[in-house]
Amino acid sequence: MLTGVCFDFDGIIVDTEPLHYQAFEEVIAEDGLHYTWAEYVNYFIGFDDRDGFRALFERAGRALPEARLPGLIDKKAKAFMRIAASAEVRLYPGVEALLKSLRGHLPLALCSGALRSDVDPILNRFDLASCFDVMVTAEEVRRSKPDPESYLLACARMKQAFPDHDWSTGRALAIEDTPAGIASAQGAGLSVLAITNSYSRTELQTANIILDTLEGIGVQDLNGMVA
Repeated sequence: MLTGVCFDFDGIIVDTEPLHYQAFEEVIAEDGLHYTWAEYVNYFIGFDDRDGFRALFERAGRALPEARLPGLIDKKAKAFMRIAASAEVRLYPGVEALLKSLRGHLPLALCSGALRSDVDPILNRFDLASCFDVMVTAEEVRRSKPDPESYLLACARMKQAFPDHDWSTGRALAIEDTPAGIASAQGAGLSVLAITNSYSRTELQTANIILDTLEGIGVQDLNGMVA
């Protein structure tokens, strides 16, 4: 039986990647940089802000002193909050019903490469914050996905939160939408259900299961995926 579920945030719960793209573009424009949406999807989705800026500058052949990172991250966080406040943010089909059906029946974690300040307002907007027993966000780890650090931390917190629960990573499931997220979760020992919200099935082929949507998915379906 399934012992717990870890959800990614951007690209699984909400479609906020276009907003992150706009915020990145606003900040890097000050350095004369620009990337198309296609380039963002192909090269930068899956990174947290810290590694995102590193990759953005590296791909442009530009040096990025580590001392500049905190300022860039702060500017991007403020830009994202401003953009998100007036944007129409939508939940992906099926995710709200799945979260609410699992709440109280299985331990649930959120494991995101976004900052907590990006995540909380949107979860609160849709009344989903109470669904999660544990949250891990970008500022709590040193290395972003595809490194397994964020999932290892989520699993450690789940074990601490539920000391009497049989929390086995081999029977826990991560729900992800990027190759980096898949690698991160599998590196921590979790099985992965990938949803084709951001990438094609071919690009997600390392996942244990691939679906086009969470719509109509329930706990019995998830149990079957880790059997």
